[in-house]
Amino acid sequence: MERQDLQARTKQFALHIIQLVNLIPNSLAGRVLAQQILRSGTSVGANYGEACRARSTAEFISKTNIGLQELEETRYWLELLQESALLNHNQCNHLIDEVNQLIAIFVTVIKRKKQHTNLNTSS
Repeated sequence: MERQDLQARTKQFALHIIQLVNLIPNSLAGRVLAQQILRSGTSVGANYGEACRARSTAEFISKTNIGLQELEETRYWLELLQESALLNHNQCNHLIDEVNQLIAIFVTVIKRKKQHTNLNTSS
């Protein structure tokens, strides 16, 4: 997947997160979950954007790893939201699926970058 495609996909993910958060009931638990999901879910694209502007491979890997951590955190909060029954079970399904796909993509991007770096340093 090309960088521009992944940047667009993470931005689209953030927009879907914003839409979902607006559906969460305004209860104490709902507000806490909404804030956590909004923070972690929208930061993924920002971190990947920073990674794309990295000045070194190490910086790229570091920023991409931060994005991966935010994805994993978002998955946790989405699962908690889904299991809490604050929303209809189906309202979270597509975002949980997307977050799992993005996690797999980020892991692959990081592994490939590390392998490419190791190949270049061992030559």
